[in-house]
Amino acid sequence: MEQTVSFSDLGLSDDIVNALSRQGIEAPFEVQRESIPDAMLGKDICCRAPTGSGKTLAFGLPLIANCPVAEPHYPTALILTPTRELAEQITTVLTPIAEAVSLEVISVYGGVSYNKQMDALRRGTDILVACPGRLLDLIDKGALDLDDVEMVVLDEADRMADMGFIDPVCDILDMCSSIQQTILFSATLDDEVGKLIKDYQEDPVTIEVGPKEVSMESMKHLFWLTQGIKRSTVAAEAIAIGGKSIVFCRTRRAVDKLGDDLANLGLDVSTLHGGLTQRQRDRAMSRFSSGWCEALIATDVAARGIDVQDVHCVIHLDPAENGKAYKHRSGRTARAGASGIVISMVQDNQRGVYNRLQKQVGIKEKYTKPDLNLLPEHGKGALENREPRKRRPESRPSRDGRRGGSGGGGNSRYGRNKSGGRRGGGGGGGGGGGGGGGGNSRYRGNKNGGRKGRNNHNDNPSKKGRRSTRYSASNR
Repeated sequence: MEQTVSFSDLGLSDDIVNALSRQGIEAPFEVQRESIPDAMLGKDICCRAPTGSGKTLAFGLPLIANCPVAEPHYPTALILTPTRELAEQITTVLTPIAEAVSLEVISVYGGVSYNKQMDALRRGTDILVACPGRLLDLIDKGALDLDDVEMVVLDEADRMADMGFIDPVCDILDMCSSIQQTILFSATLDDEVGKLIKDYQEDPVTIEVGPKEVSMESMKHLFWLTQGIKRSTVAAEAIAIGGKSIVFCRTRRAVDKLGDDLANLGLDVSTLHGGLTQRQRDRAMSRFSSGWCEALIATDVAARGIDVQDVHCVIHLDPAENGKAYKHRSGRTARAGASGIVISMVQDNQRGVYNRLQKQVGIKEKYTKPDLNLLPEHGKGALENREPRKRRPESRPSRDGRRGGSGGGGNSRYGRNKSGGRRGGGGGGGGGGGGGGGGNSRYRGNKNGGRKGRNNHNDNPSKKGRRSTRYSASNR
């Protein structure tokens, strides 16, 4: 009989193993068994694994086990992730385990107050979970410094590439002058992700878990011909019968309009898009994941990183941007061996778009009239006897533009360093370029040559201080 591997067998301490046990987590998943031993040894890890495979603990447990205690403003471990929802999920998973070994975990992302995040950084954190744009903003405000970061995790690197975050990620990695280990998790390891691996990892251990991409054969694809004015009704009927569903729209306005339409037809729904505050987004996700509402209506960007179990149906109200996006959307259903339905609402002038999408994802399905009899009955039933619902006010405009204060004292390391400070003071200051209280140390040259590719951009003037309005708080 095959012997079961335990978390203790992977080299984790009793405190961490006991913290896992208190949550009912007794045996590691495949991705954890494969990656944790090498990560515990400090090796760079390059892992292809799908969402829902247990990858958060796969990178989080060795990070917690090896993380040095940090001082205020100077985290020692960093996890970069593409969306605020994913940042919150990671923080929620890791916090009780980190507390067992007296480590602090906080997350920073756009859509919430700068002041609260700056206060948390001022108090100090060991492990920082961050979205790239907000992290760069906080660094510019003097709220933290990355000089002490020894371990970096890039989670869902392919999605950060899709969202245009590769340049900010490179800037952030270049600021981590003490980096010793880089762990990368991604659904794919090609294109821009491959460049990250080449430039910022040294002889990484490569691990591949699960299928290379979402299998289109694990779900049933329906392409229903619908006129624009009837799409809301057809979607509502499909949700009422098919059960827990995610509906994808291209724009925020389309999300809000469909949310109102479905509520008027008697459905309980939540909406999710970038125009909501973090509290509104958290409430929408909580209501959907706990089963209090029948459907989540979302834009592509807002839904990235969401891992919700038992989604029976995915509906494309608007066509996906390309085949890869169609797979990302559709992969919210038919997980862990379960079945799922994917419905595309096709208007007459969209047949060409959907023909290309079908070709890109490797399926060939006919266009038909809507047929609700094809749907497994997981929902609450038909709409006839339902009363219109008042949709919860999730869609008030976000106040991302209102920024917090400067946070004062952020550069105390340079202004009030006692007895030589943490790095012994003096030495190596030449060529730093004078003024501003030493705030430009993030771009200083690598010490003793460093490891391969760690700071290979630091001497390139075109890389210094590079920012773009597309990374502003309102776009994250």
